[in-house]
Amino acid sequence: MTRVGIHEKGDLSIQDLIEYIKANERFGEVGGVACFLGFVKGVTGEGKKVKDLELEAYKERAEEIFSQIAQDIRSRPGIVECLIHHVTGRLQLGDLIFVVMVAGRSRRDVFPALVEAVERAKREATIWKKETLESGESYWVEYGKE
Repeated sequence: MTRVGIHEKGDLSIQDLIEYIKANERFGEVGGVACFLGFVKGVTGEGKKVKDLELEAYKERAEEIFSQIAQDIRSRPGIVECLIHHVTGRLQLGDLIFVVMVAGRSRRDVFPALVEAVERAKREATIWKKETLESGESYWVEYGKE
């Protein structure tokens, strides 16, 4: 496992990410880990029923962006580690899409850093999302705006 990554469905393990954090040489400073887990939801912002999603990424650029965000977050006082991982491909309802973990001294350190990492990753990533509705209609959605 690495600090950041773009993965195919089934290749992302939350347990592996936790073990990566625990292997950090500064783990003795960690008092808490805040985590955001994003899943495929079954309804659009307008209330339409979603059948599935297709996610595509410019992998190298997305990982570069995630690395910069993680580095920025790690440079904050009280933060030990920041991991950002995203899944691509055709995903069904309930599938894991997105994981961000921030480890640090305390909740006061990790919670604001987690929010910033999630929002920046959603806003800056080179990732595209196509929603397919139960009606059969499908369309590309601006990623991070939902």
